[in-house]
Amino acid sequence: MISKKEFSKNLLSVKQQIDRACHKFGRSAEEITLLPVTKNWPVDAVTMCADNGIKRVGENRVQEAIEKMDNVSEIGFELIGHLQSNKAKFVVGKFTCIQSVDSMKILEKLGKFADNYQVTQPLLLQINAGNDPAKYGISIKETQAVLAMALSIPSLRIDGFMAIAPYDPGNKDTARRCFANLRALRDSMEEKYNQPFPVLSMGMSGDLEEAIAEGSTMIRVGSALFGQR
Repeated sequence: MISKKEFSKNLLSVKQQIDRACHKFGRSAEEITLLPVTKNWPVDAVTMCADNGIKRVGENRVQEAIEKMDNVSEIGFELIGHLQSNKAKFVVGKFTCIQSVDSMKILEKLGKFADNYQVTQPLLLQINAGNDPAKYGISIKETQAVLAMALSIPSLRIDGFMAIAPYDPGNKDTARRCFANLRALRDSMEEKYNQPFPVLSMGMSGDLEEAIAEGSTMIRVGSALFGQR
């Protein structure tokens, strides 16, 4: 586990990268939320984020995140990892946002438990915007039908969309095309349903510049902040 000093240094470096990318593409850094990814790290990683004024962190595994929640109350958790339908009852009302909703089956389960618990659960639809067979996510073609179902469930709040770019080392164009696809999809869905979907969660440590260029509002960063496990 890195030290508090090392984390603060890394956090400054990532924020500077975001600032440079925003300046390059005519955006404001205030438009970008940095979501540290604390998966596989001890609860101390979450505490360091909270101590540096960060309001939310991202976690991949439900049980790991819930254990950390029990020890840190001053920060929100967003689920960014694949969600199995049998875990739906454990996540509703606990995560400030579930970013990895990728099927009608999951939507139905989340809506049922949110209704039972009398909460409104924020979520993002995960889209396979890079058409990558190795990634989870709703296809662009199927998005309209899934979104229509999501909007019909009163206990769910759809804040936007999430995507993970295909793994293609050395080719920044692949990531940028993926992110451009997601932005265009979001824009078309806003027009169709006449409502905003403000969150575009796209971009990680290695492709944050490409994501910012294409309109990302949330960057998910793990290794650049905490190093490699």
